[in-house]
Amino acid sequence: MPRTFVWHPGKGPAKTEANTLTKGDVRIEQVRSGIGHPARMRATLKAIGLRHHQDVVVKPDSSSLRGAIKRVRHLVKVTPVKE
Repeated sequence: MPRTFVWHPGKGPAKTEANTLTKGDVRIEQVRSGIGHPARMRATLKAIGLRHHQDVVVKPDSSSLRGAIKRVRHLVKVTPVKE
């Protein structure tokens, strides 16, 4: 019987930043397309407010937003907003 699952340790981000909450807003930029990814990831991008590649939204930082960002962390870039 052939193997159907192969683990690829080289896939995915090499390192992600620490999950630290800021007191202000965060700028979320979509750097990769959702095409070719599962529907759940595309729905998460839509829930965050990202519609297409290179789209940018500014949202208040919260733990629920951080959970959504963590699900699609390889598709987005997050930076704190300087006031």
